[in-house]
Amino acid sequence: MPFNWEHFYENVQQDLKLLLFLVGVICLFRAVFILVMHHYLRELTVFSDILTACYYGLRISLKSAGLLALLSFFLCLGWQLAVKRSPNRLRLMLGTFYVGLLSLLFYARMPYYEQFHMGFNQLIFNTFQEDGYALFYTLLEQYNLLPRLVLAGLTAWLLRQALRGWLFYRIIPWPRFSRKYQNIAVRAAFLLLVYQLTVFIRFGGSMTYADNIDWENSGITGDQLLNEAVLDDLQALYRAYELHERMLSSTGLAVDPARMAGYGRHLSGKQTTTEDLDEYLKKSARGAIVKQPAHIFLIIAESYANWPLLPQYADLNIANGLKAIIARQDAAYVRAMLPNGMSTISGVLGITTGFTDANLYLNCIPEGYREQFPTAIAPQLKRLGYQPRFWYAGPSSWERVKDFVLAQGFEEFYGRGDYPSAAGNVWGSDDKYLFDAVLAGTKDQPPTFNVILTVSNHAPYTVDLAAEGFEPEKIRAGLPDKLKANQEFIKQLGHFWYADQMLAQFVARARSRYPDSLFLIVGDHADRLNIETSPGLYERYGIPLVVCGPGISKAVFSEKTAGSHINIAPTLIELVAPAGFSYYSVGASLTGGNPVGINYGFWITGEYIGRDENGPVEPIHGDRTAGPAPGWTQLEQEIDCLRAVSWWRMKNGGTLNSR
Repeated sequence: MPFNWEHFYENVQQDLKLLLFLVGVICLFRAVFILVMHHYLRELTVFSDILTACYYGLRISLKSAGLLALLSFFLCLGWQLAVKRSPNRLRLMLGTFYVGLLSLLFYARMPYYEQFHMGFNQLIFNTFQEDGYALFYTLLEQYNLLPRLVLAGLTAWLLRQALRGWLFYRIIPWPRFSRKYQNIAVRAAFLLLVYQLTVFIRFGGSMTYADNIDWENSGITGDQLLNEAVLDDLQALYRAYELHERMLSSTGLAVDPARMAGYGRHLSGKQTTTEDLDEYLKKSARGAIVKQPAHIFLIIAESYANWPLLPQYADLNIANGLKAIIARQDAAYVRAMLPNGMSTISGVLGITTGFTDANLYLNCIPEGYREQFPTAIAPQLKRLGYQPRFWYAGPSSWERVKDFVLAQGFEEFYGRGDYPSAAGNVWGSDDKYLFDAVLAGTKDQPPTFNVILTVSNHAPYTVDLAAEGFEPEKIRAGLPDKLKANQEFIKQLGHFWYADQMLAQFVARARSRYPDSLFLIVGDHADRLNIETSPGLYERYGIPLVVCGPGISKAVFSEKTAGSHINIAPTLIELVAPAGFSYYSVGASLTGGNPVGINYGFWITGEYIGRDENGPVEPIHGDRTAGPAPGWTQLEQEIDCLRAVSWWRMKNGGTLNSR
C-alpha cells in the first residue's frame, strides 16, 4: 500500500491522541502524588497553590509527553514507509512501554521523596556504585519493593487497556474538496497548525522562549512538595542528569590556570604566583591547643542530624547521649556545620581527602588511587606519630571504601567481616559491635588515629530496640499529636536514640580506658528524618561537630564559627600539632573562627544558612536576633574558590600548567 497524505494525517492524529493520553496519565499521577503526600504540605499552603502547581505541571508535562509522542511519530512513520503496513500495533507497543515506565517511576517517586524530600535528583547516579545485594534487600524490606512492582504492573496493564481502546477508536477522516487549490490550502493550514502546536509544546504551553517553563524555573510556589510535584518523573530524571553533568564539568565554574592561581591566592592569602597549587594549600600550625593525646577517635555518625540537639526537641529524648558530652567542661560544639554531600560516601570523601564535593566520586575513578593527596587526613596524622586506622560497621566492598581509604594513607581497615557481630542488617553490624571491636583493637601503643563509620541509624531499621532498653513512651511524649500513633516513625527515632546511646557509651568507655584521648563526633549527613514535614534549611541539613578531651574548652570555637567536613582535618591538626608543623588543606581550621561553611549546594554561617545562589536566606537561631546577612558577592567568591581548587586538585593534580 503506497504511502499518501491520508496515511500521514492518520499518523499525526494517532500520535496526537497518544500525546493527550500521556498528558492525562502524567497529570493523574501528579494529582495522586500530591494527595498521598499531602502531609508534607506546609500549613500555610492553600488550595490555590495546589491549582497553580497543577497548572504549571500540565505545561511542563506537555514537553515530556510531546517527546514520547514525537518518538512514536517518527518510528511509526518510518515503519509505514519501510514495510508499507499500518503502524497502529507498533504505536500501541510503544504506548504500553511508556505507561509501564511512567507507572514504575510513579510508585518509586513516593518513597524517594520521603527519603530525600525531592523528586529524582542527581543522587540516583550513586545507585550504580552501591552494593547491589544490600540495596536490593533495603528496597525489599524497607520500601516494599515487591508490592510496589505489583501495583506498577497492574496500573500499567489498566492504562494499556485504556490506551488500546483510545487508539483504536475511530479516526476522523480527512476532508476532501473538489478543487485542487482548496486541498492544497487546507493541507498547508494543517501543517502550519501542527508546527504551531509543536512550538507550543516545545516551550511548555507558550509560543516563545521568554515564557518557556522548564525544571530550572518551575519552583513557582512556596511549598517544597508542590514545587517538586510540578516536575513529572521524566522531567525530574532530566534535572538529575543535567545537574550531574554540570557538576562533572568542574561544577559549572570557568576553570582555567590563570583563574586557578587567583583562587589559590584568595584561599591562602599569599600574593605570590606559582604554578604549584599545593603551595597555596600549605599551612603552618600555630601550636597545639591540647597535649598530644594517646589516641584520637573521629566518629562519623550515620544520619546524625543536628536538629535533635535543638531546644525545641528536648522532650524527644533521642540525643541525650551527645547532649551530655556537649555539656562537659572539656567539650566544644560547632552548631553551624554542613555535611559535604547528600550521602555517606560524600561525607567520607570530604573528611578523608579534605576536598569539597565536586561530584567527582574519587572512590570510583582512577584519580582517587594514583596518589595520596597532600590534603588527605591519614598521612598528615601519621606524620604526627599516629597510626591511621579506619573502622566501618559495614562490608569492605561498599563504595570501594577499603581500597580507597588504604590508597589515601590509612594503614589498617576493619569492616564487618573483621570482628564478631551478632546482629545487624545488610548495611552492617549494629553499632555496639563496631564500638566493641574498636575498643578491643586499641592498645596502649602505638598512638592511633581512628576513623569510625557507623550504620545503625539507617534503613532498614532492624535493631532490637526493646532488648537495648528503648522506651517508646519517652519519645512519644515529645511528638506532635499527628505522629504519636505512627509506630514506624517512632521506630526510626528509636534507631537515632540507639545510635546516640552507643556513641555516648563508647566515648565513656574509651575515656575510662584512655583518659588522655581526643574525640571528634560529626554526622555524615542529615536530610533523612525530621519531625516537621517542611523543615527549615538549618533543621533539614545541619549536622553537629563535637570535640571533647583533656585541654578542650568551650572557647576552642567561637560563637560564630561555621564549617563543613572539609574543615575537620585542619581543625584536628591545629588542635594537636606543634607550632610550625606544615600541613595542607583546602578548608580552614575551625579553631581560627572560620566564618562560613559550604557544601554541594548550601552555605552556612554562625547566624544564617542559604542555598548556593543569590536568593533568600534563613536565620539558624530562632531564639535571638541575628545580625546582617552576609553579602552574596563575598559568599560566591568563597564558594567558587573552594570548589574550583578542590575540583582542579582532584582532577588535574598539583600543577597549574595549561592542559
